[in-house]
Amino acid sequence: MSVRRVMPNIRPQSLRESSEFYGRLGFEVVMDHGWIRTLASPDSPVAQVSLMTEDKTAPVSPDLSVEVDDVDAVYAVMRENGAEIVHPLQDEEWGVRRFFVRDPDGRVVNVLSHR
Repeated sequence: MSVRRVMPNIRPQSLRESSEFYGRLGFEVVMDHGWIRTLASPDSPVAQVSLMTEDKTAPVSPDLSVEVDDVDAVYAVMRENGAEIVHPLQDEEWGVRRFFVRDPDGRVVNVLSHR
């Protein structure tokens, strides 16, 4: 298993204002589904931040996202070790397979792989 990237998920009060702020830091919009907007550095595309108003298919919004090469393997490890699965492993219509797990401090982590 390897980690491909880690992205903070920020719940903005204003999607527009937060997008403008991170744009001034050099980020550009690379994905926008209306409820989630991801901005990335054009020079280093794995440097990203996501602005999420809500999660479209999950009961909670995650605090951060971790993209891995094999989400099924990570899911199995988390279940075997008794981690709290907050949102089950599933394929999403926007091209990812993901699940949510709670870390020891209560943060919700979105673990995903692109299909």
